[in-house]
Amino acid sequence: MEYISGIIIPLIILIVTIFGLKEKINVFDTFIKGAKDGAKTVIELFPTLLCLFIAIGALRTSGVIDAIVRLINPFIKLINFPPEVLPLAILRPISGSASMAIATDIMTKYGVDTRIGLIASTIMGSTETTLYTIAIYTSSINVKKIRFVLYAALFADLIGMITSNFIVNLMN
Repeated sequence: MEYISGIIIPLIILIVTIFGLKEKINVFDTFIKGAKDGAKTVIELFPTLLCLFIAIGALRTSGVIDAIVRLINPFIKLINFPPEVLPLAILRPISGSASMAIATDIMTKYGVDTRIGLIASTIMGSTETTLYTIAIYTSSINVKKIRFVLYAALFADLIGMITSNFIVNLMN
């Protein structure tokens, strides 16, 4: 497997080069044009990414997440949702790396086969980093009106989280 992992990228480059030569395409110039387009996209997306990362850092360090957890906790108990998973549920739509860090912390603290660990891992697999994804896709095509997409996507995340809790509770 290690051998295959080491050879797969050079193999793909070789296949693309052979196909380009067969089709009489200037592979190098096409590669350079693609790299320029990719760099242009990165430069266009940078302000959006910077804003998201600053907002996520501010949320994590300010204690806002803990305050939201305390506020929501009484309602969450009604559906038997573990409060230990609430920080993950709050940050998952915002940040993949922050939610991965929280999920890892949950797994380390409570175990992967516990109810809390199973709910956390199911949430990670059944939800999306909605705000990040919408920000990247809409800014790359200059869409400004995202309200309805945002509502639908956040509602889908909420359903994914509730369903994760329901399914894990049903299976245990």
